Amino acid sequence: MKKDIHPDYKIINAVCACGNEVEIGSVLPELKVEICSACHPFFTGKQKLVDTAGRIEKFRKRYAQHYDKQK
Repeated sequence: MKKDIHPDYKIINAVCACGNEVEIGSVLPELKVEICSACHPFFTGKQKLVDTAGRIEKFRKRYAQHYDKQK
């Protein structure tokens, strides 16, 4: 193998927009992320449930006249 062709792998701090810092290994000098496990809704348990059934009914009601004309 050739020597000195690989980038330097070092320990850096990945900084989230919420202020959380995590030590990771990377070839980048710094890493800024928008969301992390400390502030992501899936990990924090603050998920917002989307009412898809209501959206589908609203869509069908809105386009029922157009759909009936095609048949």
